[in-house]
Amino acid sequence: MAGGSGASAIRGSRVGSGPMGEAERGEAAPRQTVTYFCHHDHRSVIAFSVEADVPDTWDCPKCGMPASLDSENPPEAPRIAPYKTHLAYVKERRSDAEAASILDEALASLRSKRKAGEIIF
Repeated sequence: MAGGSGASAIRGSRVGSGPMGEAERGEAAPRQTVTYFCHHDHRSVIAFSVEADVPDTWDCPKCGMPASLDSENPPEAPRIAPYKTHLAYVKERRSDAEAASILDEALASLRSKRKAGEIIF
């Protein structure tokens, strides 16, 4: 044995390793690259099969905003409605006069129950 370690070993390779070219995996499917542009000036290049229908919009992988194929007119960021509390929804359905009337009715009911001994504070 010349060199001291494993005379039958092939240098620079592992057991079971072999060529990993297209002959082993098969040919890659033909692809096309498409560039999308978002409102934040991000450019995303996405690869699609040449047989695929390319979508008009794509979510930007950098910011999550919608992106389109038109670099001059990217889509605007969507308008997101702010969170509304239960009280905000009630105020949309009732006028101030209706709210005052409902409050007066509820207070009158509580006062009558308190006098009757049904409610103890």
